[in-house]
Amino acid sequence: MQETPKANRDHIAIFGRRNAGKSSLMNAIIGQKISLVSSVLGTTTDPVEKTMELIPHGPVVFIDTAGLDDQGDLGELRVKRSLKILQKTDFALYVVDAIDPDLDGYEEMKLNFHQYRIPHLMIFNKVDRLDQEANQDLIARFPQAIFVSAQEERGILDLKDRMIQSLQAAEKEKPLVGDLVPMGSTVLMIVPVDSEAPKGRLILPQVQVLRDCLDHGIRCLVCRDTELESTLKDHPNIDLAITDSQAFRFVSSVIPDEIPLTGFSTIFARHKGDLSLFVEGIKMIDKLDESSKILIAESCTHNHSHEDIGRVKIPNLLRQRTGKNLSFTFTMGHDFPEDLADYDFVIHCGSCMLNEKTMLSRLAQCTALGLPITNYGILLAALNGILPRSLEIFPMSK
Repeated sequence: MQETPKANRDHIAIFGRRNAGKSSLMNAIIGQKISLVSSVLGTTTDPVEKTMELIPHGPVVFIDTAGLDDQGDLGELRVKRSLKILQKTDFALYVVDAIDPDLDGYEEMKLNFHQYRIPHLMIFNKVDRLDQEANQDLIARFPQAIFVSAQEERGILDLKDRMIQSLQAAEKEKPLVGDLVPMGSTVLMIVPVDSEAPKGRLILPQVQVLRDCLDHGIRCLVCRDTELESTLKDHPNIDLAITDSQAFRFVSSVIPDEIPLTGFSTIFARHKGDLSLFVEGIKMIDKLDESSKILIAESCTHNHSHEDIGRVKIPNLLRQRTGKNLSFTFTMGHDFPEDLADYDFVIHCGSCMLNEKTMLSRLAQCTALGLPITNYGILLAALNGILPRSLEIFPMSK
């Protein structure tokens, strides 16, 4: 818990033309030579990420991207990859070469920033190469822009201050469970230990829920499903129980009805997505047939086993529920399809490894096509017959 996961950091992406000084700017902000800098056009070919603490705002991820004016077949692929970064960008920096300003390119990117609802700053770099008159002219024409020299590290502190002000103005804390039960409550986390569980540690959603409880003054008990009954005998005054989705059926049969019960994936469905949209997507289950094209998307990358929830358990449960020989397509990490038109149903993981912006971008893709989408936890609760119970604790269900 000492390091903040990337998924919980604001993602700040740097865009601009080749040789505008994007990589030099990122190095100057971070204070390290992270990105390769060269006078050769197109030095940055793939997005480069670096985490840091932007004091006093907090942990962030900076992303250096390839030039948006790159050319050729490979260049077009690099531009496409750079633009895909918009889907996970919380805040953007657009770097303009002060010697040769690319104002048309900036206006085009402003439309993208508006489409993805990304606040941004316009930055003129290389002002050290301009005379005083040219500098004053730019300042007069673009009073909201920031003027820096990444090479001389001039104006970098002012840029950091503006970023912090903008980020803090937009910042709003979204608790996981801190708004579901009051301070002083007791939450019981049921954590099955199977072959998918990492040895010696909890998986990320469990750690994040535990930390959220601590941050909000909520007592937290943790037990395996095999010790659930004895734990309840020792601690009968539980205000909320949270279980791994795979154990929904068993846990629901043990936890008394008067104790609210939900799942880690359901909590993340609300935290990083749209809980109502996921619940609505469940209606698609009864419409599935052998011709249906189903996409199962995971945000993390890991090896697979016979107990894999996304590739084994969910497909098997859906086949049993529908009585159909359903087929599935699987994606992992950031390989979410750009074109979803061929799919009939999307089932997404809890997205603990994605930032909220990425998940909302994916939901927007589905919504634009009228494509039903749901979440692992919501789906498993529905297949186990306890969806209404797993939603009772959330304000939307009251």
